[in-house]
Amino acid sequence: MIKLRNLHILIAEDDFDDSEAICESFQKHPLFSKVQIVKNGKELLDYLKNDTNSKPDLILTDLNMPIINGLEVLKEICNDPDLNQITTFAYSTASSEIYKAKCIDLGAKAFLTKPTEISAFDEIPQQIIQIAFNNL
Repeated sequence: MIKLRNLHILIAEDDFDDSEAICESFQKHPLFSKVQIVKNGKELLDYLKNDTNSKPDLILTDLNMPIINGLEVLKEICNDPDLNQITTFAYSTASSEIYKAKCIDLGAKAFLTKPTEISAFDEIPQQIIQIAFNNL
């Protein structure tokens, strides 16, 4: 079980504006003390597999990214016993039921629809907290 303070989240987001918005949203939230952004799935997996890096409490990955996409990331995490205990979330502007089902099948705790308005990114940290901690 993850702790409910000083949370470390690792976010994979390739869009610069979205990465700025999501990073700022988590930095403003009082339960998060460490927010890291990587630009694609390869960077996320490289970070996780580097033993010198601390493992995050939570992962949020975009689905549509270059090099390694979010679905491939979820599959790698799901199949790795050293990583599959990390609570993982996926998000995308592509909010089809097929994507949602694939993400859940690959171990994501939830699929979130990426906001189209920058101000709406501020809702994501609380959504993740509520889902990760069973609506606390």
